[in-house]
Amino acid sequence: MQTCAVPPFVIEHALSWDRRWQPHDLLRLHHLEMPDDEPQWVREAFARAPVAVVRRALAADGFVAIGVRGVERAQRYGTWARVADIATAVPPEALAQSIPLAARGDLPAFIAFTELRNDMAGPLHDFIWGPAGSAGFELATQVPTVNASSDLDLLIRTPESLTRERALALLNQLQTHAKTAGIRVDAQLDTPAGGVALAEWATDKPRVMARRASGPQRIADPWAVVHCGELA
Repeated sequence: MQTCAVPPFVIEHALSWDRRWQPHDLLRLHHLEMPDDEPQWVREAFARAPVAVVRRALAADGFVAIGVRGVERAQRYGTWARVADIATAVPPEALAQSIPLAARGDLPAFIAFTELRNDMAGPLHDFIWGPAGSAGFELATQVPTVNASSDLDLLIRTPESLTRERALALLNQLQTHAKTAGIRVDAQLDTPAGGVALAEWATDKPRVMARRASGPQRIADPWAVVHCGELA
């Protein structure tokens, strides 16, 4: 996140991760407490669409870490919402069969998404997946967010081990779709150890970066047993 609010709790109490909500889930909120010194665009963005994305960060009991997005790429604000203020939650995979508004479907990111959605024998056929980022936000809210240069961000659920060979094949197939649409497709694997970039796992690196609520960590195997007490 480019900017972040002061936690609405004592930072030493940020020890939990409420697993009812996962990173990239979109939360529709009844209310969002905002300090007086937050950027003006945050209030405007929340008034336009009272929806925030779950981010990877620890929270105190009764809170969940979220990010508010504005209309510009640089407008990202990290804060926390009260669990009691959550109305609904939409995970990325719930948007996998969504259809963009007719006037928006010819944007490159939506062209690539539609091709992937309709390709029943395509690279994502065997996975649970969904759009994240600007495409996921727009599909969930119907608020124009994607532009002509937007990437297509994907979240791919991988609770079971994914071989490097299969990851490379998946990456190559996604890149083919991206090249056809003229954009970049950025896929993240949701593993037991946290979020891992598909492009990184598909290489021969001995360790990859896993993004976790407790902070990023380089690990050899994202599917190795997670020790008790650790948080993805």
